[in-house]
Amino acid sequence: IPYIGTDLVEWIWGGFSVDKATLTRFFAFHFILPFIIAALVIVHLLFLHETGSNNPLGINSDADKIPFHPYYTIKDILGVAALLTLLSSLVLFTPDLLGDPDNYTPANPLNTPPHIKPEWYFLFAYAILRSIPNKL
Repeated sequence: IPYIGTDLVEWIWGGFSVDKATLTRFFAFHFILPFIIAALVIVHLLFLHETGSNNPLGINSDADKIPFHPYYTIKDILGVAALLTLLSSLVLFTPDLLGDPDNYTPANPLNTPPHIKPEWYFLFAYAILRSIPNKL
């Protein structure tokens, strides 16, 4: 960004390079951002509840409106309760459903298993490491 780019980068970084201040700022931003988003969603729902949804034709009719509180609140509570019941039953009754069978082999600190491979979400980094020769 012309004219303000360097000042903006120094303000975001908290100095002239990425440092502890940058990490602290981004951690605080990472922690605060969900609360800000939740507050904006609540304010949006309050405004939507007060004024109602807007019709593109500009014609307002109160005939097809139903109250938000007793109907949609109960519907949302039942949906969340069903989701929590399903998740709790999966976790409590079948805790090893998605587990790796290698987690149940006894550990031997003197022997490294030959079939070590990372989890699927680390495979990209593992491929990068394997593409670099280890003898430089």
